[in-house]
Amino acid sequence: MTSMGHPSDQNLETKEIDLRSMSSSSHGQVPQVYKVAVPPRQNLFKEFQDIIKEILFADDPLRPFKDQSISRKFILGIEAIFPILKWGRSYNLKKFRGDLISGLTIASLCIPQDIGYAKLAHLSPQYGLYSSFVPPLIYAVMGSSRDIAIGPVAVVSLLLGTLLSNEIDPIKNAEEYQRLAFTATFFAGITQATLGVLRLGFLIDFLSHAAIVGFMGGAAITISLQQLKGFLGIKTKMFTTKTDIVSVLHSVFHTAHHGWNWETIVIGASFLSFLLVTKYIGKKNRRLFWLPAIAPLISVILSTFFVFITRADKQGVEIVRKIEKGINPSSVKDLYLTGENLGKGFKVGIVAGMIALTEASAIGRTFASMKDYQLDGNKEMVALGTMNIVGSMTSCYVATGSFSRSAVNFMAGCQTAVSNIVMSVVVFLTLEFITPLFKYTPNAILSAIIISAVINLKDYEAAILIWKIDKFDFVACMGAFFGVVFVSVEIGLLIAVCISFAKILLQVTRPRTAILGKIPRTNVYRNIQQYPEASKVPGVLIVRVDSAVYFSNSNYVKERTLRWLTDEEEKVKGDYPTKIQFLIVEMSPVTDIDTSGIQAFEELHRSLQKREIELVLANPGPVVTEKLYASNLANAIGEEKIFLTVAEAVAYCSPKVAEDP
Repeated sequence: MTSMGHPSDQNLETKEIDLRSMSSSSHGQVPQVYKVAVPPRQNLFKEFQDIIKEILFADDPLRPFKDQSISRKFILGIEAIFPILKWGRSYNLKKFRGDLISGLTIASLCIPQDIGYAKLAHLSPQYGLYSSFVPPLIYAVMGSSRDIAIGPVAVVSLLLGTLLSNEIDPIKNAEEYQRLAFTATFFAGITQATLGVLRLGFLIDFLSHAAIVGFMGGAAITISLQQLKGFLGIKTKMFTTKTDIVSVLHSVFHTAHHGWNWETIVIGASFLSFLLVTKYIGKKNRRLFWLPAIAPLISVILSTFFVFITRADKQGVEIVRKIEKGINPSSVKDLYLTGENLGKGFKVGIVAGMIALTEASAIGRTFASMKDYQLDGNKEMVALGTMNIVGSMTSCYVATGSFSRSAVNFMAGCQTAVSNIVMSVVVFLTLEFITPLFKYTPNAILSAIIISAVINLKDYEAAILIWKIDKFDFVACMGAFFGVVFVSVEIGLLIAVCISFAKILLQVTRPRTAILGKIPRTNVYRNIQQYPEASKVPGVLIVRVDSAVYFSNSNYVKERTLRWLTDEEEKVKGDYPTKIQFLIVEMSPVTDIDTSGIQAFEELHRSLQKREIELVLANPGPVVTEKLYASNLANAIGEEKIFLTVAEAVAYCSPKVAEDP
């Protein structure tokens, strides 16, 4: 074997060893092979720099700035903050035609939805419209998604309404509640923008897809149940303020004899049927995508006209009554920047901001992949955060990407974010001239619109697929779902987060390990559970560790390996020819190891020595190899017992079984 030298930055020193077995003297010399190479030692500062780069700048955002003049770098920097300056240069009439049609289409959908969503957040109807006027304009200038449609959404409206009403009564203290809503929106924007600036967008990925599916499904049920108040014509004072299914259904049936209004039920049921039929038609025939998009506005117009000419409001049909005319007033002075309500707004804002961010990111990625363009998640966070910060100062509450509107926007042929500008202009005209016409709009139609909108949030197919793929994910999905439906939105969200973290902890602390066997007529070694035909090597136990080895799992890896060894020894007990004499640890999946991991392997090595079993390592990666040598563990085990492949390690242990019989 060639002697060891110190690694340098210029070259890798590879070591060659002779493959030996326990009977090497009688079988002669075998061909030399390359040994595992020790990577060159990096400069400490450069190593730290590389780690930070991979964590925060994995997408290499500064690449376009390389080898550019100072003036060009300045222009690129401005374009990075305001993407509209980049794609705006190539904007033309053809693109505008597509954006105009899609903008008008989503505007017809958003106006009735916004009025309903504002009520879901326990705010006056105009605040929903305000939130579809200013935020979309900001996003169009700073956002990088071509398809996402901005405005209030059902889940965030429900979440905001639930969390805020826990702090302040929206009926008794309407003005304070409204101010707290703006404050929460401000901190939601601060949270989103901060995550983007600090490039910490990966934090939202800790809420798993399964947990989101369950949370959204539960929220859809809860939102639909909340609409029964308006759908059945139940007076506000007779309806529960709780959101769990038991309390809501108890409230509904308790008022059945004296609280329901049959005229309201007829209006709600008729137009809900109309909305569901149009949605079904649009789903079956994609060319008629515009039909379910304009159906809510048609429903509002027809129901408003019907109530006006019949004066059904005098028969107990609840109506909107008044929507403030004019564009968003300033709300800068309404923000709570001192006092106890500052903390309340901060707490609610962080939760609402994270959920809004999760929904917008999922929607943006979905449509970006459909059109095959890249979406910068951190820029999106800055754009969403900025629009909510500005929105909080212009009487808006938390806005984000709406899946239903974004889907309509996509199918209508939008080309750029100009469709958001078109929608915003239509909302502006509505606020200036049309809001008085909504006076006789029945609350039942708003409830019907919300119910039809949230139906899509219940993704049964995704839940079934989750069950088929990963049972633990399904537990997370159902935990979030039942938490929202049977307890509250915040508890459901807490369960979703806790189960997501529990899964991460479980996978980190209890990594998978496997026994490997040799695939017949090959030198390939694979999991014997996956490949039952794979044969074990007599006298040799091959264990694969399928994870990095850290302080959180090092003790488990050691104990699980010894348990594999004990199980195998019991199987061959008393059979001297097949008695385990070598333990090979396949380390190719082990991407990293820390000091606790090194210590665990040292303890494993000492334990094996007492049993007269040799420890052999196969294919450790560069990071692991460097630490093995730095800790002197490689010398303790024996450098000649660290191999490039499992096959070479087996050949060292037992050359008779290294070849096919």
